[in-house]
This record gives sequence, C-alpha cells and structure tokens, in this order.
Amino acid sequence: MKISAYLIALVAAWLIAHIIKYAVAMAKGKQVDFTHQLFISGGMPSSHAATSVAVWTVILCKDGINSGLFGLATLFTLIVCYDAVKVRRSVGEQGVAIQKIIEVEKLTVAVPRAAKGHTPLEILAGSVLGALIGLVVIIATN
Repeated sequence: MKISAYLIALVAAWLIAHIIKYAVAMAKGKQVDFTHQLFISGGMPSSHAATSVAVWTVILCKDGINSGLFGLATLFTLIVCYDAVKVRRSVGEQGVAIQKIIEVEKLTVAVPRAAKGHTPLEILAGSVLGALIGLVVIIATN
C-alpha cells in the first residue's frame, strides 16, 4: 500500500516543525517537555504554516495551478496563516492581559490558559519549511 504524498507532507511538516520548536526552546534555555512541545500553540516555526504550505506545495506539483484542489488549498492556507497571526495572536495577548488582571487584583477565579498565536516571522519560517518539505516529498515519491 502506497502512502499518499499529501499525507506524508502533512505529517513530516508537523513533526519537523515541532522538533525545531523543541530545539529553539531548548536553545533559549526553557524547561520543555517534548510531549507537551508536540502540541504547543505558537512558537518558531509555525507548524500551522508548515503543514498547510507543505500540502499546498504537493498539490501544486501534483495537480497543477489550474486545478480546483489547488484553488481550495490556496484559500485554506491563506486562512490558516491569517488566523494564526491575527486572530489567535490577538486572543493570546488578551489572555495574558486577563491573567495579569487576575493576579494583580488577587481574584479567586481560575486563571485561563493563554494560547499564543504566531508572529509574521514565525509564519514565514513555517511557510519556507513547509515548501521545502513539500518539494522533498514530491521528489522522494516520484
């Protein structure tokens, strides 16, 4: 049974992006747990961008720029990257502000988790990583 290049690109990009996030966190001297690092939100590079761009690249190479699937993949990738930078980043910043208010005011409510989004640089790095992984998958599976 041959595994789909689309799925190989997705899994490889996700795994490699999170391994790099782990290495970056370790280099910064952060105390990290690898299992937690596999599912962390935010950080360098964006695994959201890496996975979506890796699949987008495979679709571009296999199905072509004029395919409906490529159009759909382009839309999906743009939404994922926009959401990671604009929406999730904003929500994460609001979460941090709420945590500080709870701490300063000594409120007796549960402190919510604040999930970070991505900076534009993290999205760019994830996108480049995803494109490279997509190309490697195309070369390796043809």
